[in-house]
Amino acid sequence: MVLLVLLLATNLVCLLINTRLSHKTKSKSKSKPISSSPKTLPPGPAPWPIVGSLPEMVRIKGSRAQWVSRFAEATDAGIACVRLGNVHVIAVSSPDIALEFLKTHDAAMASRPITMANQYTSRGFLSVFSAPMGPQWRKMRRVMASNVLKSATLQWLLNKRLEEADNLVSYVYNQCCNSGDDFMSTVVNVRDVAWHYSGNVIRKMVFNRRYFGDGRKDGGPGFEEEEHVESTRTILALINAFCVSDYMPCLRWLDLDGHEKLMKQAINTLNRYHDPIIDERINGWRSIKDEIVSTRNPSDLLDVLIALTDDNGKPILSVEEIKAEVTEMVLAAIDNPSNAVEWALFEMVRQQKVLKRAVDEIDRVVGKDRLVQESDLSQLNYIRACAREAFRLHPIATFNLPHVSISDIIISDYFIPKGSHVLLSRVGLGRNPQVWDEPLRFKPERHLNYDSVKSIQLVEPDLRFVSFSTGRRGCPGFELGTEMTVMLLARLLQGFNWSLPPVTPNVDQSSFYVDDISNSRPLILQVEPRLAAHVYPRDRRFTKLVNKNLI
Repeated sequence: MVLLVLLLATNLVCLLINTRLSHKTKSKSKSKPISSSPKTLPPGPAPWPIVGSLPEMVRIKGSRAQWVSRFAEATDAGIACVRLGNVHVIAVSSPDIALEFLKTHDAAMASRPITMANQYTSRGFLSVFSAPMGPQWRKMRRVMASNVLKSATLQWLLNKRLEEADNLVSYVYNQCCNSGDDFMSTVVNVRDVAWHYSGNVIRKMVFNRRYFGDGRKDGGPGFEEEEHVESTRTILALINAFCVSDYMPCLRWLDLDGHEKLMKQAINTLNRYHDPIIDERINGWRSIKDEIVSTRNPSDLLDVLIALTDDNGKPILSVEEIKAEVTEMVLAAIDNPSNAVEWALFEMVRQQKVLKRAVDEIDRVVGKDRLVQESDLSQLNYIRACAREAFRLHPIATFNLPHVSISDIIISDYFIPKGSHVLLSRVGLGRNPQVWDEPLRFKPERHLNYDSVKSIQLVEPDLRFVSFSTGRRGCPGFELGTEMTVMLLARLLQGFNWSLPPVTPNVDQSSFYVDDISNSRPLILQVEPRLAAHVYPRDRRFTKLVNKNLI
């Protein structure tokens, strides 16, 4: 209520100022030519002066992002405009229109908004995802594409990813062994397993370590890792949330949503774990002589960032830029793979035919005497189709990250003003009934191309759904994201039998989107080993392993 009163009061004050200024400039404006071309905005709610539809957005209960998305889904045009403050927020649920934005007009849509969440996560817009269009973004994009996320670098780090895939299987197997059940059956929190696998992979690739502390003897996360992952969850939720002060910066000091307080706490937690490692590593690299640096081999992605030098031997990246990019890599690697696999497993245990077909494919391609390797993933087309279908039906957030138009453009005969925030509706695109047959049904077969032997890709270039986006602002780490997603799903399906527990948990499918700092309940499933005991990796610190063959 207080927020609504403040918005209306601000609106009234701005109206008075605006009216006074308009009288002063009236005579000057008469002499200016008026364009005769129509400037029709996409359909949407009628805005208030100055504050736009912010009062309605504040007043609603539930997800603000879904409230905005519904306007695009409700129109035949597949596009809607909701003005928040002075910002035109353009929501898109039509693939054709999405392609106009991110392919036809990609150059005009290559900027990012100035938001509170982006400012904190990127240490002042220093990283590639958050930086607005300009020299800083071009610099970081070049660094990431040429040095960090290229195929050769990912291949170099293969063993680190493999180690975490083995740890994943070992950890789940150890839960079964420690259950006290003769049948080695237990229940696990799939969300925790998926999130911590993703966290382990990116920590190993960036810092060359799985744990910030000692971890658990069964291969699971310790307090430090749990706190680290929980902070990333909070930050990702805030990045995807609609914050009032992003559209009316004059109100930011009030922190009316409480978002900034939460962001400070979460980002401070991440920095508390990241910064000492980064500072120590930088000091180690920059204290040795140049001739030694030139022959020293990096051990992880942090070393790669630190070791980058220009033609004069000077570091290309500042300390703040390195820290910003490390935070961004950690955030980008965790959410998408874990969310897709959690939902894929949920859908598959409810459709036993789908589950059986996926497991049969793994047994046919890989067998039961060894674990899935990354070299196998390209042959697991049905597994990839299941992951792709999870991205389509159950996206991690309602929208992709906003694109900002750097000039006025015309899209599908609609006028898109300079500075507009363009949001592709992940839900609207992926569940568009004009595009997808039975859009609410989990049907991996829809992605199979029986006339092609090519491996199914998780990216969607035609924007019929959003996985890793596309264009200049598309995710540069899509290759890594694909490998992590398919490996996580394949290892869990190969190593274990999954089923709903006797008492089915209350999992609400309709509200499983990260927004406004809220999550639905995690997925809890019954699990038991399905391979012989000798196939499972052993953790020497875990002393309660059961040496028993299970078919």
